[in-house]
Amino acid sequence: MSEETSNSGGEFEREPVPDSALLGNGKFWGMYAGEHAAGTEFMIGPLFLAAGASLSDLLLGLLLGNLLAVVTWRFLVVPIAMAKRLTLYYQLERIAGGGLVKFYNVVNGLLFCFLAGAMVTVSASAVGVPFGIAFDVPSNFFGLSNPSFTALVAVVGVVIAIVAAGGYERVARVANIAAPWMIAVFAACGIVSLAQMEANSVAALTEGEFWSGAIATVQAHNGEQSFGFWQIVVFAWLCNGAMHFGMADLSIFRFARSKAAGWAPAIGMFLGHYMAWIAAALLLAALLKLQPSLAIMPVPEGDEDVGLPGTVVANPGQLAFHSLGWAGILCVVIAGWTTANPTIYRAGLAFQGVLPSRSRAAMTMVAGAIATIAGAFPNLSAQLLGFVGTYGTVLGPMGAVIFVDFYLMKTFGMQDEYADRSGARANIAVLIAWLLPVAVGLYLIFQQGLFAAYAVIPCWITCGVLYLVLSRLTQKASHRSEVNR
Repeated sequence: MSEETSNSGGEFEREPVPDSALLGNGKFWGMYAGEHAAGTEFMIGPLFLAAGASLSDLLLGLLLGNLLAVVTWRFLVVPIAMAKRLTLYYQLERIAGGGLVKFYNVVNGLLFCFLAGAMVTVSASAVGVPFGIAFDVPSNFFGLSNPSFTALVAVVGVVIAIVAAGGYERVARVANIAAPWMIAVFAACGIVSLAQMEANSVAALTEGEFWSGAIATVQAHNGEQSFGFWQIVVFAWLCNGAMHFGMADLSIFRFARSKAAGWAPAIGMFLGHYMAWIAAALLLAALLKLQPSLAIMPVPEGDEDVGLPGTVVANPGQLAFHSLGWAGILCVVIAGWTTANPTIYRAGLAFQGVLPSRSRAAMTMVAGAIATIAGAFPNLSAQLLGFVGTYGTVLGPMGAVIFVDFYLMKTFGMQDEYADRSGARANIAVLIAWLLPVAVGLYLIFQQGLFAAYAVIPCWITCGVLYLVLSRLTQKASHRSEVNR
């Protein structure tokens, strides 16, 4: 159902999807359930608590943010997807040119690899529990964990890459089978954690010994942090910014028979990005109340001068094992695996778009190697709240180019799909409109400390405006050149 399927399976990579290949709504509901109740949830949920989010802000903020995300998919992506019936990559190629799309594919593929690397870390954290292999997070962002955990990441990464290289059909089949079970385990994690804390009401949970007490413990070890209501709203809305604002899911919804399929992300948002995030956060709250020593990593040698008594680390494997035993371990392994596999597969396809002479399997193995290397750096998974916002900031603005090209170009008397009509390898208007706001956004994120998700929409709007203005200039200049010849 996505661009990862083969041509022989009716993919229509470079042509509109015909009516005979359209799919019913149920296919989309199943896909989004499996895609968004997965390994990332075991990391992101605890990170909310570790960042100091109050329970009331989390409950209400995730509700609003996820609703906004669903509405964005339905009303921004679906109308264009059903009108054009083309993949994201082919639409961009027609607008921006083949040369520029190759550059986009490299960036896209690398970001996919980094995301998959975090999931390799998550799976390895669970595999390591029965073997007594610790999940240590170094103070240095580019520091490695202990040698045993690094070796384990390498083994897990190789296995995931081999499976992904086998093809999307195999990956999707396993993910769809596992999704209902994983959702049930997530719910069980939350219920068991509440029982372990003897919290039989929201009021009891928010008392000092439960949620607020867990935040106090984290901040006593990790330092003061805050994560307010609007940060939660914006993060929940835009953590998948590359998929909806960035129009990546055009490739999914081009198969939709009805616009009602656009509501399918709701199952992923409210089972995965609501229930599962909250349940995973409760795992950390319960562990900090009952066995805090399991969540607190000692201060590494040489860092004693920091002044904090160890660091609280969200170890997905340990959290799930403490709640559900071996079922929790298995769920973390499968959840990380079912997320990393299609992500590595997509990265391999992006790289194959740059080097079409190479086989998909070979490029998938290259993507797997990059993801495995990324997974060896545990701080990447510990920084997911920031990474997914950065991901959306980089890739999201390309969606504005597609939006403007579809709705506004002809209205303002310009040609849409200009690269295809002019034969240009790279549409300079797209290049500047994309890179300029992204460069400013990344500067604000990394140099000024802006919360990454805050940059997604300003960059998207700026990119759209720049593309419209620059297209007016470049298309007129091109027309004058043709006249002079």
